[in-house]
Amino acid sequence: MKDAGNPGRVLVTGGGSGLGAAVVQAVITAGGTPLVLDRDVSAVSGTKCLEVDVADRAAVETAVKAAAETLDGLDAVVTAAGIDRCGRLDDVPAEEWEKVLGVNLFGTVSTVRAALPYLKQSHGRVITIASTLGIRAVGDATAYCASKFGVMGFSHSLAAETAGEIGVTTMIPGGMKTRFFDDRTEQYKPQDDSRLNSPDRVADAILFALNQPVGCEVREMLIAHEEEGSWP
Repeated sequence: MKDAGNPGRVLVTGGGSGLGAAVVQAVITAGGTPLVLDRDVSAVSGTKCLEVDVADRAAVETAVKAAAETLDGLDAVVTAAGIDRCGRLDDVPAEEWEKVLGVNLFGTVSTVRAALPYLKQSHGRVITIASTLGIRAVGDATAYCASKFGVMGFSHSLAAETAGEIGVTTMIPGGMKTRFFDDRTEQYKPQDDSRLNSPDRVADAILFALNQPVGCEVREMLIAHEEEGSWP
């Protein structure tokens, strides 16, 4: 059993950048052992990693099994991989729209499904990453909102289904100061970076949820900059 305050063996999707990378660093600082799943692992150093597109279910199943064998089990999974494609529904190509669902929702589901046997053995935890746009919809974001509303529903149902076997926390971050917005056109980029939260703060909140004592679960947490514009 892992020591109190040590998150143990933590699989992080999207751990090559942004929030995922912040979670990896927080896990290391707390004495845990992270392993990264990402389609781009070129920036990963100092921790084990596997290159995989989480939208590819078969590849995810293989990667999660390899990760669990490498770490001799899993204590937690954090599903931080996420993408977006902004625009009106009739302007976003169908394959791009569906890719958002493939990464954000189905990638979350595939990773958790593959990790379940290992998490049940360790009475481990799942941290899913939703969004303030998973509880409040805006225009020109049908793909992202659909995916994150889906993560909310999936996570709540999973928590009910696995109560007493594993822990499930739905993390609901507001906008963060990461490269997530880099490939957007100007009209869809945040106009005021000072109102974006630091991913390090969100990672600290995730560590708080991971380090709860057995029998106590943080089921849901919303964390955002004090002037967050997408909430309430």
